[in-house]
Amino acid sequence: MDKFFAAVRNMFTVPDLRRRILFTLAMLAVYRLGAHVTAPGINKAQLERVWSELGSTLLGVLDLFSGGNFRTISVFALGVTPYITASIILQLMTTVFPQLKKLQEEGEAGRQKITQYTRYLTVALAAFQTFIVARWLQSNNVGVEGLGFVLTVMLTLTTGTIFVMWLGEQITERGIGNGISMLIFAGIVIGLPNGVQQVFTRVRGGDTFASIGVIALVAMLIALIAFIVFVESGRRKVPISYAKRHVGRQVVGGQQTNMPLKVNMGGVIPVIFASSMLAIPQTLLQFISYDQTQPDSWRFRVHSFFNAFHGGDPYYELVFISLIVIFTFFYITIIFNVDEVADNLRKHGGFIPGIRPGKNTAEYLNTILTRLTAVGALYLALVALIPQIMLSGFKVARLPFIGTGLDAFVSTTPGLGWIPTGMGYQFFFGGTSLLILVGVAMDTVAQIEAQLVMRNYEGFFGPGSRLRGRRS
Repeated sequence: MDKFFAAVRNMFTVPDLRRRILFTLAMLAVYRLGAHVTAPGINKAQLERVWSELGSTLLGVLDLFSGGNFRTISVFALGVTPYITASIILQLMTTVFPQLKKLQEEGEAGRQKITQYTRYLTVALAAFQTFIVARWLQSNNVGVEGLGFVLTVMLTLTTGTIFVMWLGEQITERGIGNGISMLIFAGIVIGLPNGVQQVFTRVRGGDTFASIGVIALVAMLIALIAFIVFVESGRRKVPISYAKRHVGRQVVGGQQTNMPLKVNMGGVIPVIFASSMLAIPQTLLQFISYDQTQPDSWRFRVHSFFNAFHGGDPYYELVFISLIVIFTFFYITIIFNVDEVADNLRKHGGFIPGIRPGKNTAEYLNTILTRLTAVGALYLALVALIPQIMLSGFKVARLPFIGTGLDAFVSTTPGLGWIPTGMGYQFFFGGTSLLILVGVAMDTVAQIEAQLVMRNYEGFFGPGSRLRGRRS
């Protein structure tokens, strides 16, 4: 621990590192300040009533990534969501449009051009999304009627999104860590004090089983965080050799290195995709009215089905896990092209020992990648599922054949009564939040440690230990 605290002191000893840390904190303070500036024309009381019914919809996912700004419709209501969406769209489009693929391979100049396209697409997406938000506010009597309100909301929220995007870029360039990730991190962390307050309130209630449940929740969080750190640091090192070749009078090559492949190459993106897909039906139902006196109508049946199809329902969890696995394989196939990697190795004189260059190398890498992706998909499903079950419960009564008996057993057994209903805590304890928090923290600490080591200081855990970030 002495070395850890010494590293923390050294962070503020190095002038450049201290300046970067203070700049990052200042930008995060500006971001949080904007959360208290509400868009004009909003009926706050009506907005709070509307939000009491929207926790499980797509809007709840959007509120998570905006750091709670969407719940209050502040000027930063959309947060970095349009920028993330634009980045993912352009990343996927590189596999469809050869011009974008060529730009991606042109080095720094090409990346700057793609960044410029990302900004343009962010503005377009923000304008479209803010129009939808304005109309949604009007339909729920949160905003006033008229075109003036729509244009005001569009201008205010789109400008706020552009400013947030600029804040993220400034943190990346002049601060510590990835700016967009840091803004998401700050938005999630700001809600943790409320969660801690809930825990203390539950413990002070005097209920023995509630106190045991809190202890179990804390133990689960600690174990899950340790598990996330362990897996996110995992690498499969593929040995690479470079043949010797003559360049003029010099002999170059002959090096031995390795290609580190992450266990979880997809990051948190597959979980976000899966959560968003499952939240879309709940969101669309907000726009479909139905008559409760007509149980035979299709509108009533659709509402009845999706009212039961949510977190904790066995069929929901099965679909959720399946979507995570599917999106993990799909996303990694897009971002890691084994044929392209094998071709680049061959062009630069590299090869995997015992594997012929070209097609055989691509097949070998594909085999390794498939195995890693399977492990990574199961890891993401496990991390997303465990907190969700503890928060929302698991409706064992809906299990086929054994559901009724199992529900009676857990309901009458002391200490198991929380299983069908969950523990009743807020969304920011979910698996998606933990993945983001732990991942961003690992990347930021790894970058700070690299800055310290570069200036001949010891890292957080001494000279023989280095904390590895997700991008290492």
